Amino acid sequence: MKHLLLIICLLFTYTGPAHSQPLKHFADSIRRAYKIPELGYALISADSVYEIDVAGTKKWGTNTPAETSDLFRIGSNTKAITGFIAALLVKQGKIKWDTKFFDLYPELKAKSRKEYHDLTLLNLLTFRSRLFAYTYTNDTPVKGQFTGNEDEQLYQFAKWFFQSKPVNAKDSIHFSNLGYIAAGLMLEKASGKTYRQLVTELGTKLGINFHFGQPNNTDINQPWGHNAALVPEPPGDNYKLNWLLPAGNICVSLPDYIKFIQLELSGLAGRSELLTREEFHFLHFGLKRFSVGWFWHKDEQGQNFSHNTGNPGTFLTSVYVYPGLDRAFILFSNAQTDAASEGFDVLYDEMKSKYGK
Repeated sequence: MKHLLLIICLLFTYTGPAHSQPLKHFADSIRRAYKIPELGYALISADSVYEIDVAGTKKWGTNTPAETSDLFRIGSNTKAITGFIAALLVKQGKIKWDTKFFDLYPELKAKSRKEYHDLTLLNLLTFRSRLFAYTYTNDTPVKGQFTGNEDEQLYQFAKWFFQSKPVNAKDSIHFSNLGYIAAGLMLEKASGKTYRQLVTELGTKLGINFHFGQPNNTDINQPWGHNAALVPEPPGDNYKLNWLLPAGNICVSLPDYIKFIQLELSGLAGRSELLTREEFHFLHFGLKRFSVGWFWHKDEQGQNFSHNTGNPGTFLTSVYVYPGLDRAFILFSNAQTDAASEGFDVLYDEMKSKYGK
């Protein structure tokens, strides 16, 4: 009842019918009601941006105003970017979906669990690996356990987790960031480039300026992330998120992220030169429930839509892609709180109501 009353109050602050004016005031009401420091949203089609706005403050308790060019850590929405890079390398013949991890890293096979010996690139990118659900909150490994540069540490990290006991699960799908780490190593070996180089080159091709890590680490004037208690995250280098780079450590501005999602919409409509319509469809909907970087469902009208949520600890991002409607809905915030998640749900419902027809 309390939640319903809050929604009603928000609707009264948003003057005028939903179809006749932008959602800007409604979105800002949500930002204030749900204590979200900075909130961004966009409603787009393959070739149009119907609405975009970023409002609030870059750091809770300050008056530093939000800017449209602000960077947000997108967490697991990185996975769709990694999957897209994989599809491009498959298209180029540099790797196959059924290439096995240990075909590229045979030296690691002997000390790895035999249950992982036949894991393919596709298995690793689609949560079909039985690797455990590692994330940035796990206690081990500890800082300093792996040495060398970033790529050397990722290699040692993979060597470590492939020795772990596989998950005993009846479901063929089991969420694990670790699959994306292994897949990232495969893409590096196949291309002869680091993961960062692959992402940067994709950005150059698409006109997108991708970044890595938390935004305020390299620029104190960029947004600060906020944890569940709304405590701002000071500049720093989170070593566990560095290990999870291909699974969730890209940051990007909302306008630049729109370019990537518009590419997805265009491709799903058969209007991209990079991949065919069938190849884009495979990435989003090719496998049950979770394909390559994308969860997917049917809505109440029977429309297929793909989506993912990024929650790397201090930021929250969500994206919903409806190819049948030629629409996508994007939400960004610099706080990972329960309230922010609830606010996202309310705003998404209003966005879908206004543009999801």
